[in-house]
Amino acid sequence: MANQNFNTFGRGGVIADQATYDAGLRAHMIKVYNYMASGLALSGIVAFALFNVPSLAALFFEVTPRGVAGLNVLGWVAIFAPFGLLLLMGFRAAQMSVGGVQAIYWAVTALMGVSLSLLLFRYTGASVARAFFVTAASFGALSLYGYTTKKDLSAFGKFLFMGLIGLILASLVNMFFPSGTMTFIISVAGVLIFSGLIAYDTQRIKEQFADAWGSDTAEKVAIFGALSLYLDFVNLFQFLMMFMGQDRE
Repeated sequence: MANQNFNTFGRGGVIADQATYDAGLRAHMIKVYNYMASGLALSGIVAFALFNVPSLAALFFEVTPRGVAGLNVLGWVAIFAPFGLLLLMGFRAAQMSVGGVQAIYWAVTALMGVSLSLLLFRYTGASVARAFFVTAASFGALSLYGYTTKKDLSAFGKFLFMGLIGLILASLVNMFFPSGTMTFIISVAGVLIFSGLIAYDTQRIKEQFADAWGSDTAEKVAIFGALSLYLDFVNLFQFLMMFMGQDRE
């Protein structure tokens, strides 16, 4: 571990350097959470704007007197564009500047607001708010566990990744062959998988800071960490909405 190198400063150096590292880690995690919270706020602003301004909603949705009937061409582009941007970030991150990585992060979180606005059109505001606060409380507890636990969660992360692949495949099958039972199973699995990923990703972000400490990649590492936690939060929220959401009449 990185802490094993804290004995190169002579007497008292271990304590002094450990304190510097701990302060840097706290600042790094605060930056990650700030990025994440700002991304969630941007997504929420976009979602509420689309829900409350019909002229904006008409840019992405087929709007009828009864409400939103579906996505138009631009809407489908907005739904799938984040996947392309995430792939771009994943393959080109090393070559991209910090500003470029930031631009993609804000673009992804803004575009995700289009997807999240669909929840506002479908479910009541009270049920959306309730699910959001449950998600926020769960995220706080799980992320705190991931930050403080001494248990290595890397093996757990491999299991979660395999579960995530299975979840994606099951969701695709359920799109073409809908089943109420399968939808329920997918919802339960989604909540469990993304709950675990919150703790795992938090611990992974700590370890990534140890590798990036003192280098010029620390800002990128913070943005990538924020993006991971942002996606965990949003997906957990969406799966919880399947249980807690009340349809508008």
